[in-house]
Amino acid sequence: MVRIPDAKVALSTASVYPESTATAFEIAARLGYDGVEVMVWTDPVSQDIEALRRLSDYHQVPILAVHAPCLLITQRVWSTDPWVKLQRARSAAEKLGASAVVVHPPFRWQRQYSRDFVDGIWRMADETDVRFAVENMYPWRYRDREMLAYAPDWDVTKDDYRNFTVDLSHAATSRIDAMAMVDRMGDRLAHVHLADGRGSAKDEHLVPGRGTQPCAELLERLAVSGFDGHIVIEVNTRRAMSAAEREADLAEALAFTRLHLASAPARRA
Repeated sequence: MVRIPDAKVALSTASVYPESTATAFEIAARLGYDGVEVMVWTDPVSQDIEALRRLSDYHQVPILAVHAPCLLITQRVWSTDPWVKLQRARSAAEKLGASAVVVHPPFRWQRQYSRDFVDGIWRMADETDVRFAVENMYPWRYRDREMLAYAPDWDVTKDDYRNFTVDLSHAATSRIDAMAMVDRMGDRLAHVHLADGRGSAKDEHLVPGRGTQPCAELLERLAVSGFDGHIVIEVNTRRAMSAAEREADLAEALAFTRLHLASAPARRA
């Protein structure tokens, strides 16, 4: 007997880069994704609530999550104040009907923000039904050198958060046991970024099944446990030689995810 969990499979708009946010909605609709996660970045559409609502309505693709602008290239998107960024991400999620905001731990040089981050995330989570799901990151590496770029820590399980996002590509880059991290997250795991990796110093975000990470094992565990969060395909298609090749990669990622969600045995009553 097969038990398919209630978890929805979404496409991160980052997965179509360098194509636009609007293109992600179009592809998600065509391939049959359950929704999208909007990566808020330098594309003006990704920052515009009304434009996002129109895309969602036109393509009949719900926005399931909002990824706050936490990247180096988004330092000036939605303010230079990191707390304002998170407040705007929460407001966007509430207005768009998304149930989760994905947030990275602070960069180490954001000293005041990092000192207040754990308590601040709890305060914000208490003010909304939207889940603030803090994502595992990784050490930065160059040759034989390692730089700890995130604070309080890139391994978010070392701190007390209400909800977590696990990213398997980040787990590969940090060279840790991804399933052990998932165990530490326990029932606070609320969100999944599904992508593969081979343990390179670079964050690879490969199509699931093309690296060494336990993508299938994680999906099967989520199915058995009745996971009800979102599973977001967040892969790198920048090397695709054509729009057709990019779409084929995203179709493969969706098929892999649905297959392994459906392949786990049902829990016994």
